[in-house]
Amino acid sequence: ANVTPIEVAPLADAGITAYRAAKRAAKLLRPGSYCVLLGIGGLGHIALQSLHAISGCRIIAVDREPAARVLAKDLGADFVLDGGPNVVEEVKAITGGGAHLVIDFVGELGVENICWKMVRKGGQLFVVGYGGAVNVPTAHLVIEEINIGGSLVGNFTELVELMELNADGKVKMHYTEYNLASINTALDDFKNRRFTGRGVIVP
Repeated sequence: ANVTPIEVAPLADAGITAYRAAKRAAKLLRPGSYCVLLGIGGLGHIALQSLHAISGCRIIAVDREPAARVLAKDLGADFVLDGGPNVVEEVKAITGGGAHLVIDFVGELGVENICWKMVRKGGQLFVVGYGGAVNVPTAHLVIEEINIGGSLVGNFTELVELMELNADGKVKMHYTEYNLASINTALDDFKNRRFTGRGVIVP
């Protein structure tokens, strides 16, 4: 395929991490079911495109950053939410009681303790982002019969599959390029969410 290294290099890390979660999700999602993606950044925007390519589910994208929400809509999310204080209620209203599956790409900053509240009875949560601690009452786990699991990186087979989706134009990494001398600017931009997708350092 006619691709450049800068376009596909992030697929070998961020890409397969997001794709693996999306692939696992797709096995559990029937057409018309609802999947919530929390965080449409370097990983979330790849998961969104991957789910579009391999699943018939309805995607609800959640992000506090306006630029990320624009990207999510551009990439075909069915619903885009701003992650405000009523986001759990908004998800339940859209889905009729909760999503069949939720993928948390944030894993901290309080998101880790609203994500499981969005899952419908018998549904699944995949945690990909980390840094916080999930605190679920055992009664909720039992009564709602929700499943919570983690998802880490991916393997060579998943990289090959993702590269095929990329070659077919179905999954594209959105990135901002920085040269090595500008690495401090890149880090500052990352911390302050000044770019969507992924930042790529080029020597």
